[in-house]
Amino acid sequence: MKTLSTQLSYFLQNKEIRQNLPILLKYIGVLVAVIVAFTVLFHFIMLYAEGREHSWITGLYWTLTVMSTLGFGDITFQTDIGRLFSVIVLITGIVMLLIVLPFAFIRFFYAPWLEAQIHSRAPRELPETTEGHVLMTARDAIAPGLITRLERDGIPYALIESDPAVASAWHTEGLSVVVGEVDNQETFRNLRADQARLVVANRDDIINTNIALTVREAAPAVPIAAVADNEDAVDILELSGATHVLPLKRWLGEQLSNRINALRAGLHPIGEYEDLKIAELPVHNTPLAGHTVRETRLREKTGVSIIGVWKRGRLQAARPDTMLTDQCVPVVLGTDEQLDELDAILAIYDVNPNPVLLIGGGMVGSAAARALATKDVPVHLVERKRERCRQLRGTVDNVFHGDASDYSLLHEAGIDKAPSVLLTTNDDAVNVYLASYCRRLNPELRIVSRITHERNLDAIYRAGADFVLSYSTLGLDAIMSILNDRKLVVLGEGVDLFARPLPDSLQGHTLAESGIGAQTGLNVVAVKRHGSIVTRLTPDLQLQAGDELVMVGAGEQVDAFVDAYR
Repeated sequence: MKTLSTQLSYFLQNKEIRQNLPILLKYIGVLVAVIVAFTVLFHFIMLYAEGREHSWITGLYWTLTVMSTLGFGDITFQTDIGRLFSVIVLITGIVMLLIVLPFAFIRFFYAPWLEAQIHSRAPRELPETTEGHVLMTARDAIAPGLITRLERDGIPYALIESDPAVASAWHTEGLSVVVGEVDNQETFRNLRADQARLVVANRDDIINTNIALTVREAAPAVPIAAVADNEDAVDILELSGATHVLPLKRWLGEQLSNRINALRAGLHPIGEYEDLKIAELPVHNTPLAGHTVRETRLREKTGVSIIGVWKRGRLQAARPDTMLTDQCVPVVLGTDEQLDELDAILAIYDVNPNPVLLIGGGMVGSAAARALATKDVPVHLVERKRERCRQLRGTVDNVFHGDASDYSLLHEAGIDKAPSVLLTTNDDAVNVYLASYCRRLNPELRIVSRITHERNLDAIYRAGADFVLSYSTLGLDAIMSILNDRKLVVLGEGVDLFARPLPDSLQGHTLAESGIGAQTGLNVVAVKRHGSIVTRLTPDLQLQAGDELVMVGAGEQVDAFVDAYR
């Protein structure tokens, strides 16, 4: 607890309190003058109207007891003028002592002090011993998921916030936050940026440029990951000192374009792990549909392992008896040669030669259109803004200006025969509506969509979307890949690829005996052993000390793994 002298010193140092203190003192002076006047009047009324004489101390005593409404009753007036005077004193006391004085004290003295106390809750610097931490310059859409992941992995972090009130509120929520300006070198020195693991510049392009330049002055060697909204800002951020520039909107469009069905059957590469490649395999209109994972015999034919199966937005474990339907999209893992062999087997099957329908021509939609153009995939664009239609006219095969909720426009754009529809508007409600609308118009469509808020994930899957990815998830995966020094792997919304050391309690057990899938829901897709990756997993594979488990699942499943095996 602070001492009284420390508190008094703090009061006097507060600028607002110093400004308000004279007002409070003036009011107290008026109150003292009123008490003195009432004391004098009491003395004269008692002497000349009542015929009684009291000392001045008694008069002060009577005035204070009446004004404070204590009213002991030991001294009272007997005449009407005396009683009228008592009423005036009583009412004045109620107003001045019980209403105005508390209000003035709270308004001009206590409230500024309390606000200053609240503002001072969040620290201004980190301890000198802090190291290996992550600094975030904003609490944006990416920050909540990133904080959860960092806490789960035991990586310290700190948010930078310039507003002390906001920082205090975040501090009360349990977040690690430090008050400071992102364009001030002293802020990053106070946050031990030179000992940080990564600085995340996640504001707009202009501020991120300033952040990169400022951090480079305070900590020349620290890695900086800067989010870029516009393509033109990528070079500027790199020249400003950013180690990693993340053009997330372009990447989001490219990731979504990799998830559609078009032209022929084949693999859609989505990432790498060590020397292995990860890809998705839509089975629609291929001989794989209608067979179980065991019956496909993909591992025997090509060496490729099926590590999971997407079924309407849910990644399920790939068990031997898992049935592959037209709506399923298996996720496969293998070497370049193995995936090329599987792709060649599927290349003879035509999925649908008709154009893909792209709804929304913003930054994400434009990136998706360009990515599809490089693959020679025909695209029909539906866009409400004429300027966007004009800009993308040379990129896509055909442009349809108008509202996507217009059936005649969608019919003209080819919704009835399109193999896939890609929803890239930045309004979740619109995407949910369009997913439901397109599903009703063409039940065979593969619907791929973006979302902004994770809370809308279940709604858009219920509406009929087959694959959904958000800006925040992509940003989170990109930053975590930098922290873990591995290539970006984006499996999907709410699902990630994890690597965890084998718990001591599982050493010497077989994979079947471990019960990892039953207890946590995680799917073990590979085992890293002596520097190599084992993907041919069998139930009798014995787990050894030093193994690293490569698993696929959601964050809460990783938490369950940690709780179960410690």
